[in-house]
Amino acid sequence: MTNESSCLVFSGIAPHPPIMVPEVGRESVPAVRHSIEAMAELTQRLIASGAESIILISPHAPLEIDSFIAYEGPDVYGDFANFHTPETSVSAPVDRELLAAITTFAACDNYNVTTLPDTDLDHGTAVPLYFLLRNGWQGRVVALGYSFLSNEDHLRFGTCIKRAIDALGRPVGFIASGDLSHRLAPQAPAGFNPNAHVFDETVVAALRANDPQAIVEIDFNLRKIAGECGYRSMLVAIGASTGLPSACEVMNYEAPFGVGYLVAQLINQRAEAKPDDLPKLAREAVEAFIRSGEFLQPPRETPAGLLAERAPCFVSLKTLDGELRGCIGTIEPAKESLAHEIIANAISAAINDPRFEPVREDELPNLRYSVDVLRPAEETVFEELDPAIYGVIVEDETTGRRGLLLPDIPGVANAEQQVEIASRKAGIPRGTPVKLCRFKVDRFREAGTD
Repeated sequence: MTNESSCLVFSGIAPHPPIMVPEVGRESVPAVRHSIEAMAELTQRLIASGAESIILISPHAPLEIDSFIAYEGPDVYGDFANFHTPETSVSAPVDRELLAAITTFAACDNYNVTTLPDTDLDHGTAVPLYFLLRNGWQGRVVALGYSFLSNEDHLRFGTCIKRAIDALGRPVGFIASGDLSHRLAPQAPAGFNPNAHVFDETVVAALRANDPQAIVEIDFNLRKIAGECGYRSMLVAIGASTGLPSACEVMNYEAPFGVGYLVAQLINQRAEAKPDDLPKLAREAVEAFIRSGEFLQPPRETPAGLLAERAPCFVSLKTLDGELRGCIGTIEPAKESLAHEIIANAISAAINDPRFEPVREDELPNLRYSVDVLRPAEETVFEELDPAIYGVIVEDETTGRRGLLLPDIPGVANAEQQVEIASRKAGIPRGTPVKLCRFKVDRFREAGTD
């Protein structure tokens, strides 16, 4: 693909089993915990991309032989009454301007878009939308369904969507709803086929290789063996991404009930912070406060990217000799954006770390800064810790005390040592049973910082 700019800023793949919805799945939810966590991460990436609206395409919307369909609005609504939970519902306003543009550009390529007035959402749309809303998405929606037309037509329809998005000139995201093989185990709903796993493995391998074209080229007979329901959704998403730089990532794949559930990213064009933007902001915040007592304000034009997200972080100050001079952070976001979080934590690391005296003005030229942005933590067990890759949070559930240790700390050689240090920092006595969570970080350092 040749790279070009577009207002399609994010594209991903989401599963849609109602059993993922906690109110529906109940005691079965732990089996799909990783998919639920991945949907939370996908939503945060969508929000961080700056998308103002989201397009969802589902395989379970009413099907037309030669027409794509759209839920008309002005609002879309769906509940889970068919899954014995009518009180759980989703709703969102329709982006009617975007829907009209998609309809117009599709017609230019001789594709019809049939609207469905006063029709409740199918579960293939309702489940992903549930997780988007639950995790903070607040934009408008265009909900689509595909057709019985050819694979090539679905790819071309995707390109029509991209042209419509770019004509409007507003940032938009796209989510392809679909499950993979339905025949992965004897108890699977569509029966068992010993070769069905090959379809899922092919899709996952294509994404891990950042090669979505390999999905387009999957053999029809393999799809038939798999009994999948997400292939044409993926084709439309791939068509919409034509010409854009692929950023494929398998965020989670699992098949606990004999059906493959995939959460994945296809493209992500958010305005990425450069590696030195975060520590530079930390430095500016500390120097402004130490010299004048003023709290730095983030730039007004903070991009719709990492610095605009809400995320916890730790800011570390070190001397030119590599000696720690202060480190303070947050386990959960406390400010309206990461930029505000960095400023607050940087100042606190300089003046409030109880291990050190406050930083003096004459020390400022001899300090180096690093920022660790914490990814969402997941509950874990001791055997799954790796201090080189994961940080750890230990919690005494009786007292509520929590301690944290970042990953890849010099001198921390094993998980036992990591947990012991984190517990000691929290004042948790040795031998106390603790709840463990692990997390990864994105680390941003100034030059010369270890």
